[in-house]
Formats: sequence, C-alpha cells, structure tokens
Amino acid sequence: MKMKSILITDANIVNEGRIFRGDILIRKGRIAKIGEKLTHEQADQHIDANGKYLFPGVIDDQVHFREPGLTHKGEIYTEAKAGVAGGTTSYMEMPNTVPQAVTIPLLEEKYARAKEVSLANYSFFFGGTNDNLEEILKLDLKNVCGLKVFQGSSTGNMVVDNIESLEGIFKHYKGLLAIHSENDHIIATNMAEFKAKYGEDIPIQAHPKIRSEEACYDASSRAVAMAKKFGTRLHILHISTAKELSLFDNSFPLEEKKITAEACIHHMWFSEKDYDTKGTLIKWNPAVKTANDRDQIFQAILDDRIDVIATDHAPHTLEEKDQVYTKAPSGGPLIQHSLVAMLDFYHQGKISLEKLADKMSHKVAQLFRIEERGFIREGYFADLVLVDLNAPWTVSKENILAKCGWSPFEGHTFQSQVTHTIVSGHLAYANGQFDESKKGERLTFSTNI
Repeated sequence: MKMKSILITDANIVNEGRIFRGDILIRKGRIAKIGEKLTHEQADQHIDANGKYLFPGVIDDQVHFREPGLTHKGEIYTEAKAGVAGGTTSYMEMPNTVPQAVTIPLLEEKYARAKEVSLANYSFFFGGTNDNLEEILKLDLKNVCGLKVFQGSSTGNMVVDNIESLEGIFKHYKGLLAIHSENDHIIATNMAEFKAKYGEDIPIQAHPKIRSEEACYDASSRAVAMAKKFGTRLHILHISTAKELSLFDNSFPLEEKKITAEACIHHMWFSEKDYDTKGTLIKWNPAVKTANDRDQIFQAILDDRIDVIATDHAPHTLEEKDQVYTKAPSGGPLIQHSLVAMLDFYHQGKISLEKLADKMSHKVAQLFRIEERGFIREGYFADLVLVDLNAPWTVSKENILAKCGWSPFEGHTFQSQVTHTIVSGHLAYANGQFDESKKGERLTFSTNI
C-alpha cells in the first residue's frame, strides 16, 4: 500500500526547547520538510493546524497491555488504540503476561502479534528471572527496548529474589535494565501487621503504609548501589517517594547518565487523600503516597532528577477492582489520558509545553536510544500529535477506549484535546475517527555508544 503524503500547515510546533509557527511535509512515513509557507507542496492529505499545537508523539516507556493470557483486562489492539487517541505514538510493554515473556520465542510472539494489530509503534521488554541469565544474554539489543526485573512483587509474581541471580544480571547484561523497586520482606511484614488487625478487609488507606516509603527506598538504594558497582545502565520505574529522589543526579546531561528514573502520571496527580473517594481504583504498586511525595516528584521532573514521564498503564476489570483490599489487584488504565493530564498541569502553570515534550518524547528517545524518533526533525519518522489546548471535554464511560471500560479520571474535565495523531507517517487518528489501514512499526535502538 502506497503511503499517503501529509501537509500540516500553520502549526505551533513544540520541539527541542522552543515553540515556533511552521508547516511540516510528510512523505513515505518521514518528515520530509519543516518550514514556513509550504502550501506549494503537493500532498494527499492536508491538515490545517491553525491555532493548534504540534508535539512529537508521546513515547510511553511502561505499559501493561495484558496480552497474551490476560485479555479479559486488555489487549494490544485495544490499549494501543486508546494510546493513539491520547497522543501516544510508541510504547514499551512489560513481560508479566501469561505466559511471561522470559524466553526469546515467547517475546517474539508478542512482537508478531503487535505487528498484526497495534496501531501504535511498539517494543516489548524481556523479563528477568532467577534462572534465565543465559537467555537474557542472547537478546538483540538493537531490537528489544530492555530487560525488566521485578525487585518487588506485582501482577504476575516475577520477583528476582536470589542475590546471586540479581548480581549476575547487573554484572553481565549490557542493555537497559528497568527495575520495579520495592522490598518484598518489608511489605510482607507490614501486611502481616495489618492483616492481624483487620483480616482481609484492610482499609485502602493503609496501602501506602503497607507498600511503604521504607520498602521503596530500601530496594531502590540497593539497586543503585549495585548498578554503580557493576556499571549497569539502570532505569528505576515509577518513583513514588520523595526520599528516593536523593538517589538521582541532575548535574550532567542524560546522555552521560547510567542511572535514570521515571515518574508516572498517577504519582504526580493523586495523593493519599484521594483513597477516600477513589478507593481501590487508585491502588497501584508502588502506592500513591503523600501530597509531599507527589509535589516533590513533580519538582524532580522539572529539575531533571527524574528523566521521563510514563503511565504504567495496567488495566483490570471493575469486578476485579471491586474486592476487599487483599484481593483487589493493583494497576489502572491511564494511556488515553496521559498527555491531556500533563496539559492540565500546563494550564495550572506548573510545567511548560517545552518541558512536557522533553519529558514525554525527547528524553524517552534519548534514554532508550530509540532510532530516529522522539523529535520533530527532517528525516525522522513522522510520529506527531496535534492538540487543541482550549477544547474542554469530560471523561465518561462513553469515551473511554481501554477495554476495561473505566478510568480513575472518570468525571474529570480536561482542558485540552488531542485532535490528530500521526504514527510513522500514517494519520491514524483524526477528530475521533481511526484509520487502521496501516499498523505501527517495531522500534529499533542504537547500540553505538
């Protein structure tokens, strides 16, 4: 199928620290030209972007799309589609599916499925276990985003708790190692105390006390120490405490960092007070904690101690969520609303558009060394999202696209709206309508560092 060319005119382009008015011509999936008054250029499709803002497509480095094995919660098809509607053009998906992606053949089955159904570009993490180091070392680092290791248990129970296995991974793996950092022993001790008091029906307000600051800091500090010992490229996911921020440095550029960190939308938006109204809908691992933790995480995004913003999109059904504390799973759907949530912070004066593009696109591409994506540059793949900054809309069951059919943002009115999403040069979403005639592409990664 011949790819259609696209001409975007009169956009406010947000890219690499500045905002400027301009036009963009897209041909054969890539940005062919950036300039002014390109109306003389011929194109199959024309988008008049007057008054709107054009960002590089969001790259979400942590999602759980639940396929294979857990497709009653979500699928690659449905969740990628929800992402595209929200301005996410590329994602990196986690290995705790059924079966777990802990062998190369199982990992490649996920890639094959995404090639068939994913509207967004994709990559999949390989899963580390106590006994698969030999398989880990066979990974093609150019074609796989990284290795995921759970230091704390979450959906799928993939904890690497053998210290020799963990050290072997840190010592020998040369790609990017992404860690879920919580100390299971501390969590188990806390859980036993609350179970002794409440039985199975523990108040949800206890969640940040069970999955505590101490549990997070202990695991993260140990991971950082091990990475420094072995020179590992370590990326700590979903930072949830102010205390952990002391582990990260902003005194030199990202390209020189070997230890990096991620913040997720929910840890920047919610605080422990929200458990009273949201209940288990905002039960995540690691837990949403205090307002001070939330505010300090946001400040660390601004001052570059935290490098990227993601979602940890992890859907469960409402029936699963509507159980007593000990049985309700952790996680929730977020990918459709990540960009508009951050744009609400822009409207509140908390973050600039340039910083938003940096943390959701530029820095993700740099951190993972994604080839030719994450920036609006001539010759790069055309992964773009067009936004009307002043188009309020309210989240409701009718406009939620995640398969689980609910959102922690339900009832909230966002101030901005995604109008168009272009994925690898294909206009995949425009004003509420999808064009699924072309699927997303597999991400590739530079190994020339």
